[in-house]
Amino acid sequence: MSYHLLALLLIPLIGSGLLFAFKGKAGKYIAFGTALIQMLLTFIVLYSFDSKPTVDSVLQHEINEAWFLSIKSKLHFGIDGMGMLMLMLTNILTPLIILSSFNEKNSYRNSFYALILLMQFGLVGVFTALDGLLFYIFWEVTLIPIWLIAGLWGQENKRFEFTTKFFVYTFVGSLFMLAGFIYVYNYSASFALTDMYNADLNLTQQTVVFWFIFFAFAVKLPVFPFHTWQPDTYTFSPTQGTMLLAGIMLKMAVYGILRYLLPVTPDAIAGISGAIVIMLAIIGVLHGALIALIQNDSKRILAYSSFSHVGLMLAGIFASAMLVTKGTFTTEGGTGALVQAFAHGINVVALFYCADILYKRFKTRDIRQMGGLARVAPKFAVLFLIVVLGSVGLPLTNGFIGEFILLKSIFDFSVMAAIISGITIILAAAYLFRFYGKAMFTTGDEAVLASVKDLSDVEFAVLTSLAGMVILFGVYPQPIIEMVSSSLKFIYQSMVN
Repeated sequence: MSYHLLALLLIPLIGSGLLFAFKGKAGKYIAFGTALIQMLLTFIVLYSFDSKPTVDSVLQHEINEAWFLSIKSKLHFGIDGMGMLMLMLTNILTPLIILSSFNEKNSYRNSFYALILLMQFGLVGVFTALDGLLFYIFWEVTLIPIWLIAGLWGQENKRFEFTTKFFVYTFVGSLFMLAGFIYVYNYSASFALTDMYNADLNLTQQTVVFWFIFFAFAVKLPVFPFHTWQPDTYTFSPTQGTMLLAGIMLKMAVYGILRYLLPVTPDAIAGISGAIVIMLAIIGVLHGALIALIQNDSKRILAYSSFSHVGLMLAGIFASAMLVTKGTFTTEGGTGALVQAFAHGINVVALFYCADILYKRFKTRDIRQMGGLARVAPKFAVLFLIVVLGSVGLPLTNGFIGEFILLKSIFDFSVMAAIISGITIILAAAYLFRFYGKAMFTTGDEAVLASVKDLSDVEFAVLTSLAGMVILFGVYPQPIIEMVSSSLKFIYQSMVN
């Protein structure tokens, strides 16, 4: 048994329990300390992690104990390159998300932080579970805390109306995924990941299973046309809730597609189902970018931007998957999607935090009522610009290499799809630079600007950390690419074995 992985699972759960019981005023420091310990342990695991294992031995730090023997479901956890990358994203961003809330004055503070740690527990479970039933349970564990965070601490009177829509969408999608897993279980006699991969399903059965499981992931990403819950939920959730949703939670679906959907339903993907998904992804890429271009609400710009970016990840994954099923072995789509998922998590958390900083200065999310902030807040202007450049994929920033690999994988599948996807990069630059320009350089209200201060210590610490990662993983992305390489070879090879 891996005690390192066991600790990664238990630390946020124990911290959450303590905060629910704790009545003092130091809850935020307990939460931050717990998240820092979790981050430190993640780096310890990373230090001992073999980033270049053989394809047949990609799993490390395994836990494999008896659980529901009657249905052959085990407490089976492990870490491969994909899981390690997602653990890094989760456990690096969580303390920064907690730290970003230190200047807030919300009520029920201990419960707020307890829910964040409970969600972190669920996320770690999702990214390490190697049993279908276990994966589903942790998938559901993440839903409750984010729904409560968004509903109880949202910014509008009708916040529960919008967050309940999110809850219903994702819960129903999860039930479809469970139904798909149970169907596969009937042909594999086990929820073990390898047994599910080897289930003997014909094309019709795989197609049914594909759409059942894909629906859950499509809602979570979200994919067009299952995205209608996203703009309002992102807009009306507290900033930390939006960070968790956009920065980490939607990556569960990217991970789930690669881990469960591709190897279980390769024949369905080779046919019309895969082509439909790529079409929906490309529509979403263009649709999200065009709507972001005409938005004036800062959080809605970022919500639709996120919707557009995840569409590109999805298109890349399925482009490579379809090429593999047709005899051309490639892992580029999966590599680009995971690298971009990691970069997008960092960038979108930073962007939503910048939007929150702007809201605190101008008391509005309407970018038309902002302006002139670069003159009175130069530190913020520089850090905000670094994040924007990363989000538009400027070379030597973290957003570049993932987008480049994704476009290459889509180009190999379809030149037209790659051209349409490439246009959205231009649109992304247009709407993000419009956002940045209006906030930083247009003529602002002098009365407002006279009272505006530059970044506080907390804001500077959070944004500097995020901007530093934008540059670090842009200049040196190779360790991430190497980390996920063996896992993706195993995933894509499982499709044709």
